[in-house]
Amino acid sequence: MNSTRKLLSASLAVLLFTGMCLASQAETSAAANSSNDDSAQGLINAVRESTAKFKDVRAASPDYVLTFGCVTGPDAGAMGLHYVNFDILKKGILDPAHPTILLYEPQPDGTQKLVGADFLILASQWDAAHPQGGGPQLMGQLFQYFEAPNRFGLPPFYTLHVWAWKDNPNGAFVNWHPHISCKTFNDKSNF
Repeated sequence: MNSTRKLLSASLAVLLFTGMCLASQAETSAAANSSNDDSAQGLINAVRESTAKFKDVRAASPDYVLTFGCVTGPDAGAMGLHYVNFDILKKGILDPAHPTILLYEPQPDGTQKLVGADFLILASQWDAAHPQGGGPQLMGQLFQYFEAPNRFGLPPFYTLHVWAWKDNPNGAFVNWHPHISCKTFNDKSNF
């Protein structure tokens, strides 16, 4: 009877310890997810704050220049119109307050609606400044790598889209937006 009681006590202690460990892991995981959500929302908010002045596409000129036309994919939606700030690109700046590219969606009436920003840095710039390796991050969000040749005619580069002004059901930082279309874009649009 005494050995049964000891066995039950030991088993209960193991179960309590296991439960406490699992609860601790759940709290740590929830805190990590909350932290990731906070940094993601922080980047979205920072981009909104820095780009609000560009809601009217005319405010983007002359610093941002329409480049690449309207970027669309055959089945993944589109990225929209890319207005590139070549000074930021040349300097290799990665700062939420200074996006490399402003993203606009062409509207049926010929106007353009600000939908997000894109942070782009040439791989040669980044890699030279970071010989230890690893790709760029902005407020905890990892950039995607594009090899050359690519549809943009650029050398290899890293990019991070931030859909700050139009929610993307696939995520705020993916390249393609399924609810953006280039169908109404033509080179004679009002911009």
